[in-house]
Amino acid sequence: MVAAEGVRLQKVLARVGFGSRRTCDDLIAAGRVRVDGVVAVLGRRVDPETALILVDGAPVGVRPGLVYYLLNKPAGVVTTADDPQGRPVVVGLVPDEPRVFPVGRLDLDTEGLLLLTNDGEIANRITHPSYGVEKEYVAHVEGTPSRSVLRQLREGVELDDGVTAPARVTPVEPNVLRLVVHEGRNRQVRRMCDAVGHPVIRLVRTRIGPLADRSIRPGTWRHLETDELRALERAVADGA
Repeated sequence: MVAAEGVRLQKVLARVGFGSRRTCDDLIAAGRVRVDGVVAVLGRRVDPETALILVDGAPVGVRPGLVYYLLNKPAGVVTTADDPQGRPVVVGLVPDEPRVFPVGRLDLDTEGLLLLTNDGEIANRITHPSYGVEKEYVAHVEGTPSRSVLRQLREGVELDDGVTAPARVTPVEPNVLRLVVHEGRNRQVRRMCDAVGHPVIRLVRTRIGPLADRSIRPGTWRHLETDELRALERAVADGA
């Protein structure tokens, strides 16, 4: 049934970057849009504050006031909203309003890209292992990993919480590795490298799914572009 109140769905989709209202009409007519689990029809009205809208299985942030910050976290900053020990926290590096939270966690000494948002749906999907969103890291390690060590990292490493899933590992320099993982275990890359005898000296996250930007200086942030947000939504679509 078409809701009698609310905002027309094509207007909501157009407002968040899916193209003109005519283009959004075409998306709806093609059956590519679902609202609260039901395939939408032309003329559907929604409440952007409460509706869960999917386009091609990807959640779409339509609630007014949603923001998405891409931050380059420096070492020594805690990935929380508050720290009892008084250390600097990541939310202190972005605007106070609207209130946002970090998506996932980088430990105190790890640097690199971190997403902060007030969009709980996309945050849950990015962090949930079933969606398999890739995270890429550059690790400076002690010593030079051998071919057998690289193979072990690629095939899975025994940790205290089980064997890790296969990872993509590429040597960059004798003591520098690029690793791509998707499980999101606590301190996973550091623990993997410790387990194979090459502790991490420095660790930088360089990519979250489709998001990568080497131009953001440590301690600074920027808004996601519309095309980046759409790419991120596709990365966490159903069946990803």
